[in-house]
Amino acid sequence: MLVSEVEESWHSLTVDETLRKLGTDAVTGLSSDEAARRLQRYGFNELEPVPKPSPLKIFFKQFANILIGLLLAALVISAFFGEIIDSIVIGVIVFFVAVVGFFQEYRAEKTLEALKKMLTPVVTVVRDGREREVSSKELVPGDIVVLTTGTKVPADLRLIEAVNLQTNEAPLTGESTPVQKTTSPVPQTASVGDRFNMAYAGTIVTYGRGKGVVVATGSRTEFGKIAKATSALVEEKTPLEIRMDEIGKRFAVFAVAVIAAIFVTELFREILAGYLALSFLVEVFLFAIALAVAIVPEALPGIVTATLAIGMGIMARQKALVRRMPAVETLGSTQVICFDKTGTLTMNQMTVRQLYFDGKFVEANSFESSNEHGDLLLKACVLCNDATVKTENRKPVVYGDPTEGALLLFATNIGVDVDNVRRRFPRVFEFPFTSERKMMTTFHKSPDDGVHGYMKGAVESVLPRCVSVMDTDGLRPLTDESRLRIMRAAEEMALRAYRVLAVAYKALDKSGGFDEQGFAFLGLVGMMDPPRPEAYEAVKKAREAGIKTVMVTGDHKLTALAIAREVEIYREGDMVLTGEELDKLSDEEFDKIVEKVVVYARISPMHKLKIVEAWKRKGYVVAMTGDGVNDAPALKKADIGVAMGITGTDVAKESADMVLADDNFATIVKAVELGRWIYGNVRKYLVYLLEANLVETIVIAGVALVIAELLGLKGEDALPLLPVHILYI
Repeated sequence: MLVSEVEESWHSLTVDETLRKLGTDAVTGLSSDEAARRLQRYGFNELEPVPKPSPLKIFFKQFANILIGLLLAALVISAFFGEIIDSIVIGVIVFFVAVVGFFQEYRAEKTLEALKKMLTPVVTVVRDGREREVSSKELVPGDIVVLTTGTKVPADLRLIEAVNLQTNEAPLTGESTPVQKTTSPVPQTASVGDRFNMAYAGTIVTYGRGKGVVVATGSRTEFGKIAKATSALVEEKTPLEIRMDEIGKRFAVFAVAVIAAIFVTELFREILAGYLALSFLVEVFLFAIALAVAIVPEALPGIVTATLAIGMGIMARQKALVRRMPAVETLGSTQVICFDKTGTLTMNQMTVRQLYFDGKFVEANSFESSNEHGDLLLKACVLCNDATVKTENRKPVVYGDPTEGALLLFATNIGVDVDNVRRRFPRVFEFPFTSERKMMTTFHKSPDDGVHGYMKGAVESVLPRCVSVMDTDGLRPLTDESRLRIMRAAEEMALRAYRVLAVAYKALDKSGGFDEQGFAFLGLVGMMDPPRPEAYEAVKKAREAGIKTVMVTGDHKLTALAIAREVEIYREGDMVLTGEELDKLSDEEFDKIVEKVVVYARISPMHKLKIVEAWKRKGYVVAMTGDGVNDAPALKKADIGVAMGITGTDVAKESADMVLADDNFATIVKAVELGRWIYGNVRKYLVYLLEANLVETIVIAGVALVIAELLGLKGEDALPLLPVHILYI
């Protein structure tokens, strides 16, 4: 068997083992004939279509509730009595509820279509020994795919060549930092986010180039598995729908009890009195049924639908777009919100937060370039950098590596004219970044014809190449004590979950060549994907409202915990759990601690689903917020899924009950407040309606069963009202 029929742990195999199992060649790729045979065998590289409900089915689904059934019964009985106006009024109410519900749910099942759109339409492959472009749907296991910067990966690939290759896996894993790729095998137990020799469908190449052999296509990719998990979930009823059904059942039981009590009582009275007549029994039966119909709050479905529709309009003006009406009320019942960190709680943009400069820590927003030392550090950030920043829709957009983009944005915020600096100091030579070196060095010609070198990279790579350190007094020798102090500062910044880069500089002698020795250490730059400014207040308001906030992320434990501490999701005594630790827990063991865990790190898509299910087993109403493909199954499983409208993927939006048009986390808090207000209004109306209907029923039934007997009334005289009168009330 050339191509494995079973799922392999491709990441744990060597390149040669992978190529051998797939029956392909790294240089020549597959032949066109072999590719055609495999296409017949494995099918197109696209997701399996799932039958979608027809518009007619969605429309008739609106009638599948007990209250609507009781209203239809009331309609038939009213028509039987000849009360056409009553029948029409009830019919209009039923039709209104059905039509509004239909239009709100018509577009609810498009998740798989959104997933399909994310596949690259055309891709470069090696076939018959040469590169050629083919439709991504024609890819088969064993194809050799060429990757360059900007390529959207079309299938799951085992990398066989990686030159400074980095991919953005945020849509799949939730990590905002690009992942450096290699070709070396990794342990079989490695999670998706730690498989550095794999490139997964739907992710994007942000830097470098490489090649990969296709190991999975279509529904067999990690992307496809998420699609299956999403489509396999049965859409559950919201708390409002459940309560409406319960009310309907209780009304139905009460109505049957009233019919039975009145009919049986009058039947025995007539038998005992000797006045039994069929016409009277029919009249009594109709009276009992009419009284039962009067119990049914026929306006309730209409009022609830109208209230929710009004609520949807208000929320839309507040940038919260609700896709399913009952979700409006569900927001008001929310007890737990599970956040996806990247892009939801955070800005999804690497940002410089802190520097170690001149022997002390300096916050980025208070950094001032008032001397040569500060100027050189800013020049290093701008010149030893391949990224660019452009303004689009009045917002800065980074093109290139997010870490380098963070350095450019930092310099720009200080007041540096990036384009001007790069024009004045053109690059003349460079040692590019590699995953092995973990550093980058560039050399630039200055306006005075001198040449200056700038270096940035991991502290352990840059510091050994430095012989001096710069501070406010100028250059001084880099002693062992200074090295130790710098390393301790770097460790302290790492403990705060910062990604730490060391920056260095040197001026070349005119006789000197380009090398990476003899540099002067300038400082450390710490960056991270920071929380949204409004997230702090939003988390505080959620806690005050009695809502438990839970962070769920694909990032590392240290990073997740630092963010959670900063926005006060995590407090002393709370628990933090990783995906690996979660895998070791049974459902029973997990259920015992789920209420104590507030941070989950290194989490896969299926873990998120497991977390939501555990909360629901404990009886909580759960909301899940997110923006990536990895959130789709949990968004659909949660009582209410909330997606980000700007940074969110189409998959997340189509799986969610509500979409935040402005990606503002604080909008969730506003939506919860509105949801509670709407729920309160529905509840007040229900109490009013029940009181009115029950009092009406008790009074009429009491007169018929008790008062008439005390007054000695018999036959039709014992009925306080005729059936038609009851229906008019």
